[in-house]
Amino acid sequence: MSEKNLKDRKNLIEVKNLKKHFKVGRNQILKAVDGISFNIREGETLGLVGESGCGKSTTGRTLIRLYEATDGDVIFDGMNIHKLNRKEMKNFAKQVQMIFQDPYASLNPRMTVGDIIGEGMDIHNIRKGKERTAKIYELLETVGLNREHASRFPHEFSGGQRQRIGIARALSIEPKFIVCDEPISALDVSIQAQVVNLLEDLQEKMGLTYLFIAHDLSMVKHISDRIAVMYLGAIMEITTSKHLYEEPLHPYTQALLSAIPIPDPDIERSRNRIILEGDVPSPINPPEGCKFQKRCKYAKDICREKAPELREVKPDHFVACHLVK
Repeated sequence: MSEKNLKDRKNLIEVKNLKKHFKVGRNQILKAVDGISFNIREGETLGLVGESGCGKSTTGRTLIRLYEATDGDVIFDGMNIHKLNRKEMKNFAKQVQMIFQDPYASLNPRMTVGDIIGEGMDIHNIRKGKERTAKIYELLETVGLNREHASRFPHEFSGGQRQRIGIARALSIEPKFIVCDEPISALDVSIQAQVVNLLEDLQEKMGLTYLFIAHDLSMVKHISDRIAVMYLGAIMEITTSKHLYEEPLHPYTQALLSAIPIPDPDIERSRNRIILEGDVPSPINPPEGCKFQKRCKYAKDICREKAPELREVKPDHFVACHLVK
């Protein structure tokens, strides 16, 4: 999909100053997501990357209201999802789904594959009897499995097959939007490309919109139209996949991209890696000002005093950094 086509599409999701804080201990607050804003257009794949613990999965779960937001708004197709009543919430739940990171833990081991896939149809009263069975068979074949697999249990499948079952379950109620929460990180490398290609094919056929959460930057580049880089509950940079890899502007993005291995020994040996000093600060007690300032070699006084806003420095290229002009 070209950038021009994407720009012409309306926003399916608009996130405004979203926060998700957790109470830990008696008087401590863990700021997992701390005031982020972005949008996802219809038919787009937005990649969300960052180190472990930066708030990626919490963002995805809050977007579809598996977690209740502490503050901020999520506008889905014109509706503020955190203000829906019970009937409206059930209709919203039919339009969104999630593919989980662990393809075994997310499947009920006591249910057959057919019942796992058909559960959503039962809840939303979509199909019954022969029509339900036919749809389950169709979904299994769509994701590269056989109809005979419907009577089996999750433990009888490999990791890649279980993830395909998870994808079939997500598709069963014909959603508009799917959160893919590191859907390939638990899979063998040989299977990862198959699952990503499947997701791309399904998006093209069904007009799906994805939030693709991952820490494998090379795979995110392959599947994403735009990429948002997250650090300690905040978005540092967001732009098209092409621009992010060709011209990363935030120091944290530059460090992440420098860590991607290059499959050429000569280039790999001679290139300069950006090594970040220190550890990621605790989200319970994040630093004042810019969240990245304690690990940034370019940090100035203003970085320690004031948090930078996410602003557009080039067309469709947003950066949260005082030093990027």
